[in-house]
Amino acid sequence: MASPVLSTTGWPALPVSEWCNTRDTLQLWTQIVGKVRMANEPLLNHWWNVRSTSPRRGLTTSLISHPSGLGFEIEFDFLADKLEITHRTVEGGR
Repeated sequence: MASPVLSTTGWPALPVSEWCNTRDTLQLWTQIVGKVRMANEPLLNHWWNVRSTSPRRGLTTSLISHPSGLGFEIEFDFLADKLEITHRTVEGGR
């Protein structure tokens, strides 16, 4: 891959043609993760509760409660190139 060329604004050029497969794959994975969150969270005004936040390494759902009492979080770690699901006990479940 060629080294990035700086544009007049100081940001590196990012031609879509070079990463469109990655973009499409990421969109599909984020849709899947969003559907998992929708299925496990109660509705809140226009699904505002189904969002991702941006930690330093990628995207995360933050804690999702589950009726079993185990909460889980789904995180895209773009630096380590992985999707990680972690769980922990949530007081009272949902």
